[in-house]
Parts: sequence; C-alpha cells; structure tokens
Amino acid sequence: MKSILFFGDSLTAGYGLRNATEESFPALIQQKVNAAQLKYKVVNAGVSGDTTTGGLNRIDYWLSQPVDVFILELGANDILRGIPPQNTAKNLQAIVDKVKSRYPAVKLALMGMELPAFIPGQLVANFRAIFRQVAETNQMAFVPFFLQGVAGQLHLNLPDRVHPTAGGYKIIADTVWPVIKPLLKD
Repeated sequence: MKSILFFGDSLTAGYGLRNATEESFPALIQQKVNAAQLKYKVVNAGVSGDTTTGGLNRIDYWLSQPVDVFILELGANDILRGIPPQNTAKNLQAIVDKVKSRYPAVKLALMGMELPAFIPGQLVANFRAIFRQVAETNQMAFVPFFLQGVAGQLHLNLPDRVHPTAGGYKIIADTVWPVIKPLLKD
C-alpha cells in the first residue's frame, strides 16, 4: 500500500475537533481514497502551532518511512509570529528539497494560505506569492487558498474563528480532493 503524508500545522492536525481521527482534513481525504478504492494510506503529520521552521526541523523523522505523495500545509503560523515571507518561502523550499532528495519520484501538493485583504501594505501580496512561487518552482499540485469557502464563515469555524469545524473540513476536503486525486494515479 502506498502512503500519503499530510505535513502541516493545526489545520492538518484537526485542532479542536471532537474526533480528529475521523473529522480532520487528512481523515476525510482517507475516506475519499477508500471510496475511490485507491490503495493509499493517509498519515497525519500535523502539529498544532507548527511553523515552517518547526516543520523543517521535524521532516527528517517523517521521511524515515516511505512517502509516495506529500501534501504540505504550513505557513499560517509564520505570519502570526511575524516571520518574514521570504523566510517562510526558504523553509518551504527546504522542506520540499528534503522530500524530493529522499524520494525522487514523490508526487507533491502545496496548500496555500492567504491573509485578509484588510491588512495594510505589501505583506498580503508578498505572503500570498510565496506559495505560488514554491508550487511553480517545484511543479507541485497547488491549492491557492486552503481555507477557501470556510475562512470568515462563523458557522464553519470554531469559536476561535481560525480553526474549521468538522463541517468546515468537509468543505475543504471537497475543494482539495480534485487537486489531490490526480496524484494518486499510478
């Protein structure tokens, strides 16, 4: 059986859900994989609060097991901590480089993140651009905004207004599945 490694932060881990093993984004993708009768096992390597630096520091551990498809979802916590977008881009690229070095035939996808447009200055555009740049440089499948259709929707987010509810994750999984599914063809 092949493996899909979901590598991310709380949005991958399923922070705040009653049952992350069934309701998180990776769990919902596993359900879609099973329904399509594809022979892949999903591994959820999400860590709440993780930054791209943290991800870079822990990627080697996850690469000690076979990875056929690598889904990268990191960067939101970088901006919350004031890490410059160029540092986030450098770390994302370093993570991808390590994955490709260890598994040259790996299929890759990047889950992009956006900032609210009301934030002043060039930061919003710079942050948004790093995800597209990394995806294009590495020929990765790409979702420009991972939280599309869920961000800002009170009924689809936990009371913190940051993390999706189980219903929010269903929308995310439905949006992202068409990007991931083509990677699962042999």
